[in-house]
Amino acid sequence: MTAFDDLLSANEEFSATFSDAELTGRAARGLAVVTCMDSRIDPLGVFDLKPGDAKILRNAGARVTDDVLRTLVLAVYLLGVERVLVMPHTDCGMTKVTDDDVHAIAAERGVDTRSLDFHTVPDQGAALRHDLTKITTSPFLPAGMPVGGVIYDVRTGKLIPIEL
Repeated sequence: MTAFDDLLSANEEFSATFSDAELTGRAARGLAVVTCMDSRIDPLGVFDLKPGDAKILRNAGARVTDDVLRTLVLAVYLLGVERVLVMPHTDCGMTKVTDDDVHAIAAERGVDTRSLDFHTVPDQGAALRHDLTKITTSPFLPAGMPVGGVIYDVRTGKLIPIEL
């Protein structure tokens, strides 16, 4: 028995009725959603999307890091993305710690993470506005591409729009 047997077993059931083989990998609705890795978020369900409708980029805190920008460039120029929505959420663990906290926790386990920037979020609204600006001012993405920001409320499922 391995640590992944439950997942492989679940995949047997999933693949028996798999019906998305015709999807191309392009974002059918021209949308990319940048959101958090928090498992309480169902990005397709939040927007009533189906597999293939959007590119979903997930990372801690829904931060627009250099890697997210790299992925957005690929999504825009290769995969049909024409608009981007950044969606952090309430009760996010990244709002409850600082980078120094994370470094200290790792150090307690003998790991030196000081070379990493965890992009923790002391002010979620400010962080979201910063990330939206990072996308809209990127020289690698089309000028004028629609970019929006919302905060997803994990208790109600509602979206709180955030203006730049």
